[in-house]
Amino acid sequence: MIEALPKNKQLILFDGVCNLCNTSIQYVIKHDKNNLFMFAPLESTIGQDIINKYNIDTKNTDSIILYSEENGLFTKSTAALKIANHLGFPLNILSVFFIIPPFIRNWVYDFIAKNRYRWYGKQEACMIPTPELKSKFLG
Repeated sequence: MIEALPKNKQLILFDGVCNLCNTSIQYVIKHDKNNLFMFAPLESTIGQDIINKYNIDTKNTDSIILYSEENGLFTKSTAALKIANHLGFPLNILSVFFIIPPFIRNWVYDFIAKNRYRWYGKQEACMIPTPELKSKFLG
């Protein structure tokens, strides 16, 4: 299934039932002016393929993964900052946070991820993309 990702695209894997994650994905779609990103829930077949291929412990990484064949795999705060870097001004300014050591960035990221359902809620099922957006999603 990983082969379904076009070579010039990056895949964002996200928690399909998380309201914060779904809102973030909607934001990325709206601001992805270069049409760089494709999307899939972590729970999807391609999400599970990547999790298995890279032996990702989903107890430690359960909210966002950025994958491309060219660049490999990024998780947590590094994935979020790399995504933001491609979304243009003003979000690309967030790349300044790369100067902060990953263990500090990921501590903040993990704190938010751990509380995301309590703070933002949870859906019963993964988001179903509209027909216009379906081409941006992989199953």
